Amino acid sequence: MARFHPLTVTDVQKTIRDAVVVTLKPEDPETFDFIPGQYLTFRRDFEGEELRRSYSICAGKDEGVLQVGIKRVEGGAFSTWANEELKPGDTLEAMPPMGNFHTPIAPGADKHYLGFAGGSGITPVLSILKTVLQREPESRFTLVYANRAVNTIMFREELEDLKNTYLGRLNVIHVLESGGEEIDLFTGRVDEEKCAQLFRLWIDVKSADTAFICGPEPMMLAISQALRDHGMGDDRIKFELFASAQPGRARRKAVSADAARQGNTTEATVRLDGAAHSFTMPKDGQTILDAALGQQMDAPFACKAGVCSTCRAKVVEGEVEMIANHALEDYEVARGYVLTCQCFPLTDTVVVDYDQ
Repeated sequence: MARFHPLTVTDVQKTIRDAVVVTLKPEDPETFDFIPGQYLTFRRDFEGEELRRSYSICAGKDEGVLQVGIKRVEGGAFSTWANEELKPGDTLEAMPPMGNFHTPIAPGADKHYLGFAGGSGITPVLSILKTVLQREPESRFTLVYANRAVNTIMFREELEDLKNTYLGRLNVIHVLESGGEEIDLFTGRVDEEKCAQLFRLWIDVKSADTAFICGPEPMMLAISQALRDHGMGDDRIKFELFASAQPGRARRKAVSADAARQGNTTEATVRLDGAAHSFTMPKDGQTILDAALGQQMDAPFACKAGVCSTCRAKVVEGEVEMIANHALEDYEVARGYVLTCQCFPLTDTVVVDYDQ
């Protein structure tokens, strides 16, 4: 089971006015050996409250460093602190790399990858892009990068350098909402209509092997649908998302302790770090993750929104309802894996295993 480890901050560099690239040094490098596209989950105490936030690794596999990009979010305690106060010599606590936003990379491969990123969604795509170009000399990469304006483009100079280094193998298409080129194709929002134009005039989807999409949920849904409309199968479309509006999903009503005592309960067993913990919990109003945390268990979690997969576990007995899933693949769900932050028990007995 993943646990938090100390990381020493060795460098903090601005990439745009409200975003930084943080370089980190782990005490145990093997524990933080990452797959391009993965993320780190950090925790920090803010005025007595523990906050956990996930940020994607932006370094390529062969750069020999561990780096994450952190863009400031309006009102965001962790991202504001990282942008304004974090400095070399500080220590951050993080879980080892996690996430399934990746594909196998082979030196002999000859593939065409597509990447779609919005704003800070460039960070995991950049890690994949750099690694593919370095490790698959016959492969090429087309990146569509959406931003509000030129001054909000993270890693702009680095992307230009990569284009010059990998001439003919990297194509970067910037789409700006304002202040960009006087060409309609590269201006506006990246929606289904924009994708249809790009696919007709600029990008050959049929030649693409895998597409990576990271950004705001509406943009991701629009791009994925456009890719499907142009013949790309779901098994070749990969998502990464750290926030979600979750439209149309009603929150479960809270259930009082008295109501729970009247019988609408589940006998839950949670296996974690080789030990089994059993307790009674309500069937409504409390997720399995929150129930485990309420029992003082150190269950893993980050976003609590069903988008990061940190709280992934396997249901080995009983049934649950998972009300949102932006992280697990269909084959994982078929094998019984769930996001415990989104799960409510349906049966009188439920056994969930974090160790599998």
